[in-house]
Amino acid sequence: MTSTSLSSQQIERPASAPSSRLQGLRDGKLPRRLAVAALVLLLAFLSLYPLSMLLYGSLHTTPPGIPGTFDLSGYRQVLTWPTAVLFANTVGISLLKTVISLALAVLFGWIIARTNTPARGALEVLITLPFFVPPILTAMAWGMLGNPQVGVINLAWRWITGSDNALVNVYSYGGVVWHMLQYSTPFLFLFVVEAFRSMDPALEEASRMCGASQWRTFRRVTFALMLPAIVTAFLLSFIRGLESFESPLFFGTPAKIEVITTAIYNSIHHQSIANYQFATALSFSIMALMFLLVLWQWRLLRGKSFQTVTGKGYSPRLIDLGPWRWLTFGLCVAFFLISVVLPIGQLILGSFFQFFGFYQWDMLTLEHYRSVLGNSEVWRAFRNTFLLGLVGASSTMLLGAIVAYISTRTRWAGRQVLDVLAWLPWMMPGMVLAVGFLWGFAFLPSAISIYGTIWALLIAYVALGTPIAVRVMSAAYRQLSFDLEECSRVHGATWWQTLWRIMIALAWPSFAVGWVLTFFGIMRELSASVLLYSVGSEVLSVVLLRMWENGQAETVSVIGLMMMLLVFVFRWVQLRLIKRYISTL
Repeated sequence: MTSTSLSSQQIERPASAPSSRLQGLRDGKLPRRLAVAALVLLLAFLSLYPLSMLLYGSLHTTPPGIPGTFDLSGYRQVLTWPTAVLFANTVGISLLKTVISLALAVLFGWIIARTNTPARGALEVLITLPFFVPPILTAMAWGMLGNPQVGVINLAWRWITGSDNALVNVYSYGGVVWHMLQYSTPFLFLFVVEAFRSMDPALEEASRMCGASQWRTFRRVTFALMLPAIVTAFLLSFIRGLESFESPLFFGTPAKIEVITTAIYNSIHHQSIANYQFATALSFSIMALMFLLVLWQWRLLRGKSFQTVTGKGYSPRLIDLGPWRWLTFGLCVAFFLISVVLPIGQLILGSFFQFFGFYQWDMLTLEHYRSVLGNSEVWRAFRNTFLLGLVGASSTMLLGAIVAYISTRTRWAGRQVLDVLAWLPWMMPGMVLAVGFLWGFAFLPSAISIYGTIWALLIAYVALGTPIAVRVMSAAYRQLSFDLEECSRVHGATWWQTLWRIMIALAWPSFAVGWVLTFFGIMRELSASVLLYSVGSEVLSVVLLRMWENGQAETVSVIGLMMMLLVFVFRWVQLRLIKRYISTL
C-alpha cells in the first residue's frame, strides 16, 4: 500500500505543474507578466542604464570604450573653487530667471483668466507661442539684435540718439536671463492660467466680505491655494533652467560666463584632450542636485490640503478693469512682439542682406536662399530631423500610451515600477542623458552598433519624451469609464484590441496633442543632439549651431525662417485638434 501511494504521488506531481502553467496561459497571467517585464527592461534601458553608466564614467579615467583604471579624480575636480563658481552661476541664473518668469506668468494668467481684457483667447495663444519656438532660433536672432557693435537695436539707437554707446548687450548675465525667461514665461503660464480657472471665486469673495483688501486676498487666499501648481511649475522651470544650454552657450560664452551644461560641452568638445571623467562627474552631481529639489517639493507639500474646487457649481467672475483693460491688453501684446515678432523680423532682415550688420539697399540679395536650397548638408539635416521627429514622436507616444494604460487602468504587479521608470528621465537634462548614453552605447556588445548612428539620437529623444507622453495619456485615460473596456472584453476582444480600438481611439485627441508636443521637443532639442550626432546623422539644430560658430549668420537666418514656418504649421494643427476635441465634449 505504501509503495502504491508513493507511486501515485510521484505520478500526480508532474501532471499538476503543466496543468497550472496551462491555466496561467488561459488566464493571461504569463503573457501579462512577460509584457510588464519587457516594458520594465525597455524603460530601465532608457533611464537606469544611462544613469548607472554616468556613475561608472565618473569613476573611469579614460574615454568611453578605452581600457583604464578607476579613481576619484573627476569628483576631486568637481570639488574645486572654479566648479563652485559654475554651480553658483547655474543656480543663480536659473533662480533669477524662474522668479521673474513666475511673476510674469502669474500676471498674464490673472489677466487671461480673471479679467475682462479684450481678445483673451487670442492673447492666450500668442503668450504660449514662444514656448514652441526652438530656443536656438531665438538665441541666434537675439545675437543679431543685441550685438553691441552691429546689432539692429544698437544701430537704431545710435542713429536716433547719435550716441556711441550700445543700448543693450546680450553677451552678459542679463542677456542669458533675458533669453531664458522668454520661453520660461509661457511654460509657467500654462500651469498658472489653469490654476486660476479651476479656483472657485467664492473663496476670494469670502475673504473680501471679511474685510481683507484685494492685495491681502490675493496673497493670503489666491496665491496660497495655488501653491501646489506654483511650486510644481517653479520646480520644473528651475530644473529646466539648470539644464538650459542654448542661452548660456550663445550669450554666456562670449562674456566668459560658464554654467554646468556649457562646462560639460566644453570638456568634451573644446579641449585638446576630452575630459570625459570630469564631464561625467559633473553630470552625476547635477543629477544629485535635481533629486534633492524633488525631495524638497515633496516635503513642502506633504500633509497640506489645497482644495480649490468645491462640490458646488460656480462660474468664474471676471474683474472689470475699466480703461485699464487696454493696459493689460498692451502688456500681453508687448510680450508677444518682443519674444516672437522681433526675432522673426531679425531673421527675415538677415536673410535678405548680403552681410549681417550692413543694411543698405545695394546689399539686398537672394543668394542665401539659393545657397540653402542647394546645400546637400542642410537637406540631409532636414530629412534626419523629420525622420527622427516622425518615428520618435510616434514611438514615444505609443510607449507612453501603453505605460499610462497599465499604470492607470490595471492592477497589474509592477505598474508602479513602470510609472517611476517612465518619470525618471524628466530629472535628467538632455546634456546629462547624452553623456550617460555615450558611455552606455560604448559598452554595448559589438553586434549592437548604436554609437555614432542616427539610432543613438532616436533612443535619446524617446527617453526625453517618454515622461511627457505618459503624463498626457494618463490624464486622457482617467477621463474614460471602465465600462468601455469591460464591454469590449465581454464581446471577445483581446487586450491589444481593446487598447487600440477603444482606449487609444477615444483618447486620440490627447494622443495627437502629445505627438505634436513630442515632435516639437525633438525639433528643438540641441543639448543631447550635439553630443550624440556623427557625420551623416546631423539634425537641423546641430547644423545651425555649426553654421553660427562659422560666422554664417545670413544662412542661419534662412534656415531659421524655414523652421519657424514648420513651428507655426504644427502649432496651428495642434490648436485645431484641441478645439475639435473640446467641441466633442
